[in-house]
Amino acid sequence: MEDIVYFGDTARVPYGVKSVDTIGQFTAQITDFLLQQDVKMLIVACNTMAAVAAEVVRQRAGDIPVLDVIEAGARAAVAEAPGGRIGVIGTPTTVNSNAYARRIHALDPTVRVYSHACSLFVPLVEEGWLDHEVTRLTAQEYLRPVLAEEVDGLVLGCTHYPLLKPLLRDVVGPGVKLIDSASTTADFAAASLQAAGLAHVSELPARYRYVVTDVPLRFQTIGERFLGRSLGKVEKVDW
Repeated sequence: MEDIVYFGDTARVPYGVKSVDTIGQFTAQITDFLLQQDVKMLIVACNTMAAVAAEVVRQRAGDIPVLDVIEAGARAAVAEAPGGRIGVIGTPTTVNSNAYARRIHALDPTVRVYSHACSLFVPLVEEGWLDHEVTRLTAQEYLRPVLAEEVDGLVLGCTHYPLLKPLLRDVVGPGVKLIDSASTTADFAAASLQAAGLAHVSELPARYRYVVTDVPLRFQTIGERFLGRSLGKVEKVDW
């Protein structure tokens, strides 16, 4: 079990509608903070940040390995549908960056990628409308052009989207594989730590730190919905 320091920029989200320069500045600030915590690996768990600012993290990290959700999601997509058709949904910044398509094509040039921005999914998830008729109608509207391309798999290119998996499964039907970039990143991180000889071997329970830039009233509820467990103590950092 690995000890984890989680950093959530709750004061400045959502990132998906911000400029690339602004996201880069925020990314540098967060990376420097995490490096001060003596971490052995950095994981860029935000698709938007990974799409436009992953290189900022790598430049500052030096010899510390850096993984990101787009790399993991792209690998999983190619493995699930080699030579096939892949749909990608994400925030406008992630989709406009074309980061998933570039990485998928680098891994398998024969794959066709169809991307679509789904701006409303994040607020709907944070509202808790995971199985609401409004969310279902929104998903049907967003996914219509992607499904028209007869995709074999659909990459959930935002960390909010996996909470909509049951609803999205109903919308896309059984013939489309849902590719969760969050869970694939966790698997990728575990394998990378093992391969690098950095995996922590202990029977003691892992320790988790949750650090945020603001503690909004609903943060505890939303965080526990994401993780499926109590957050316990949440630390607030003042820049």
